[in-house]
Amino acid sequence: MGAVCPFHTCAIKKKRTDFCGLCDENNTCAKWRKFREAGKQHDSLLSYQRLEDNIAFIQKNGMGAFEKQQETRETLLRAILTEFNEGRSKTFYCIAATVLEIGELERVLENARVKSKGLDIKAKSEVMHSFLKEIADNRNYLLKLRK
Repeated sequence: MGAVCPFHTCAIKKKRTDFCGLCDENNTCAKWRKFREAGKQHDSLLSYQRLEDNIAFIQKNGMGAFEKQQETRETLLRAILTEFNEGRSKTFYCIAATVLEIGELERVLENARVKSKGLDIKAKSEVMHSFLKEIADNRNYLLKLRK
């Protein structure tokens, strides 16, 4: 059994809240502040590029709305992986699904489907990559993990 997440233990078990950002002490908690500062520069197994945006969204709209948003991202990611993954792009697509806005993902998927119709999977993947890279470049997103 793996180590228990200290944030989970504190927020959910001790403070009885869904999320650290909803805790009364979220602005003064040293552990939470350290995590957020690290997330501005570095990633772990996940991309934290949207961490502050996600925190603000949850604080404003609640955890339920955030979970619904994440389900939409998952649905879009599954479609991208099913239709455009040539076997080497899973991490790239996962980060894109985490970093891009949902509307951007929807437009990319729609445009890539149109532009890649009739192409083999490698060519389809190249089309998807080009659309994602274009948005990333224009919006200053990084579609790889920051080490």
